[in-house]
Formats: sequence, C-alpha cells, structure tokens
Amino acid sequence: MSRIGLKPIEIPSGVEVKLNGNTITVKGPKGELTRDFHSDMKVVVTDNVLTVERPSENKQHRSLHGTTRSIIANMVEGVSKGFEKQLQIIGVGYRAQKQGNKVVVNAGYSHPVELDPIEGIEIDVPNNTSVVVRGIDKEKVGAVAANIRAIRPPEPYKGKGIRYVDEYVRRKEGKTAK
Repeated sequence: MSRIGLKPIEIPSGVEVKLNGNTITVKGPKGELTRDFHSDMKVVVTDNVLTVERPSENKQHRSLHGTTRSIIANMVEGVSKGFEKQLQIIGVGYRAQKQGNKVVVNAGYSHPVELDPIEGIEIDVPNNTSVVVRGIDKEKVGAVAANIRAIRPPEPYKGKGIRYVDEYVRRKEGKTAK
C-alpha cells in the first residue's frame, strides 16, 4: 500500500489544475507547468482536492502511484510558492559574481567557469560567497544547483569547495608527521 500515493493534494486558492488525457497543467501566481504522467494512473480533481488512483496492485502501478502523486504535488507547490536552493562557496579566492544574466564562478581553476541559467530558473548572487537558485520546477532547480556544486565539490580535508547551505561535510584528519 502506497502511503504517499494515497495522500490527497490540497489545491491552494489561486492555483488552477487542468487535465487533458494524461497531461496535467497547473497554473498559479508564479507561472505555469505542464507534464505528462503515465496513462495507467488516474488523476481525479474534486472541489479543491486532487487524488491519484492506480488501476491494480502490480509492482509497476504501485511504484508509479507514489511517484505521480509526488510530481503533481511538487508542481502545485512550485506554481504557488516556488523552490529555492542555497549554495555557499568556501575557500580562499573562491567567489561567484553575476555578469548580465550569466554567473561566473572562480573556484581555483586556471579559468573562470561561466554558467548560463536555463529557462524558468533564476540564479542570484547576494554576495560573492553565496549563490541562490530559484524557480517553479523542483527538478530543474535541483539540477542547476547540482551543476553549480559539481564545479568544485567540497573536499573532506580543508572543507573547501561549493556546498549546499544545510550540507554537512565530514572532515578527515590529515597525515601526521613523525
């Protein structure tokens, strides 16, 4: 029994959900998202509550049930509130700056790394050691934040690199001299 798939999704005021076959469109104050879900899953909208139902108890339908519900819930939350990931840059000489709509990251390489934001994603640099990625699509926000982190992942000895604000980096002890 899928506990996640059975949970109903409350549709907040100002958010409009349209179903067209196996395509769902969610429109809200922050924007509009459209996504196709599996044709076996059944999405039912009654009043301001959305539920996802599965046709049978076979393994594929059970796994699709919770996944479909989570994706739709993230779409509803994204168009109403939005998502954001915060990253911090730690290291001497490591910094980020915004040039037009590009973000330039200096992370100890011989060259600066330039990042172009993808459509629907906003990258903000409040100061030169922090980067904030915002958007309405949770999947894209996470992917862009992961690409920024992948420029220089945090290393365990000195802790230098790019990390999420709430990320814990386990530190290692270096070699000891005799």
